Amino acid sequence: MNDLVLLGGAPIREKLFPAHKFIAEEEKAAVCAVVETGILSRYIGAQHPDFMGGPQVRAFEEAWAESHGAEHAVAMNSATSGLFAAAGAAAIGPGDEVIVSPYTMMASATAAIVYNAVPVFADIDPGTFCLSAETIRAKITPRTKAIIVVHIFGQTADMDPIMALAKEHGLIVIEDAAQCPFATYKGRSAGTLGHMGVFSLNYHKHVHTGEGGLVTTNDAGLAEKLRLIRNHAEAVVGKRGVTDLVNMVGFNFRMGEIEAAIGLCQLAKGPELIRRRQANVVHLESRLAGVPGLTMPVVGEGNAHVYYVHAITYDPLTMGLPRSVFLDALKAELPATELREGEGPLMGGGYVRPIYLEPMFQERTAYGDLGCPFNCPHYKGETNYDQGLCPETERAHFETLITHEMMRPPMTTADLDDVANAVQKVIENLPALRDYAARTGVTMV
Repeated sequence: MNDLVLLGGAPIREKLFPAHKFIAEEEKAAVCAVVETGILSRYIGAQHPDFMGGPQVRAFEEAWAESHGAEHAVAMNSATSGLFAAAGAAAIGPGDEVIVSPYTMMASATAAIVYNAVPVFADIDPGTFCLSAETIRAKITPRTKAIIVVHIFGQTADMDPIMALAKEHGLIVIEDAAQCPFATYKGRSAGTLGHMGVFSLNYHKHVHTGEGGLVTTNDAGLAEKLRLIRNHAEAVVGKRGVTDLVNMVGFNFRMGEIEAAIGLCQLAKGPELIRRRQANVVHLESRLAGVPGLTMPVVGEGNAHVYYVHAITYDPLTMGLPRSVFLDALKAELPATELREGEGPLMGGGYVRPIYLEPMFQERTAYGDLGCPFNCPHYKGETNYDQGLCPETERAHFETLITHEMMRPPMTTADLDDVANAVQKVIENLPALRDYAARTGVTMV
């Protein structure tokens, strides 16, 4: 038995893992072509032929919509902007409640707060880490206006029951599909399962433009509202003949021509990059099959998981070891990744701290010093953001979830084998690790 690095041994690997870098000659050529035209952006925040943006933006929107089977795609300068615009298009406002996941990036919840609505957190399903119809149903009140369903880690929520529930109560469903491009649910594309779907093109997503996002919808009226909110709605509604002025206060959420040109190149690469992620996960999971205490992601029948990260459930009781000690031992065996050297091995315990535990919700203050929207005179509900609110989320975050990025292209089979060998080495040394945990005073959560 080889000693673990944590116990004085040598590591499985010292050479850095390869960088996830897929901006290449195609993108360089596309950028240069845009620069040569002299048109870096072609928006005007007024009723004008350029209200919808330039030729690259329009081409990218059409290509994205076609690739995902949507009637409309509206480009944004970020997925955060897309979420804010989608919440506005859904007519969310003061006094409303929006049911959201507590286990996601903060913008999924602040999309409600932007319109002075109150986020209500439903717990996650421990198998998918997404909201479920059952957890959502328990949170619906007469004040509920919309549901923001986050397709976390690369797999969609179980959407048919959620949409049936939304129809029953007359609710708008916004899909946060930032981590889910090209994923499918029963043969249908993520982002087309609800009323609107929001995608991210941030630098660490499956395909990216540095910063950027898109919102898809099959509803022409919602698409028009998204475009208005993106580009100074209040300045153009009169001349466009818009009579529904709810949330027609616009922003500058506009994507530039360079980002759109890069996006067209990245979109073409997307399916192959996804295939490589999926193949890498298949290989890694085959190497880890049968390891007691580690459960691989459960993929719904007929669904395609695109693995933004690989989410593994860790059982501390089976291992007889706190997750923190297991991870410390595993990470010590492996190197960092090129271009992200300061982060160490790209794996960790949990994902993000449950949103409701952050100061905004604990202090119930967002706008001004009056506690709005939580204490807004229009809001007649009661907020609950206490620890223990979402037990499955807290258990995953603090005890059982391990996430890693080691399956990203261009990881090779040999790279993946080093990861698997490191896991096996830790498993072989569990008795010594248990002694180490006892000596250092690390106990179960």
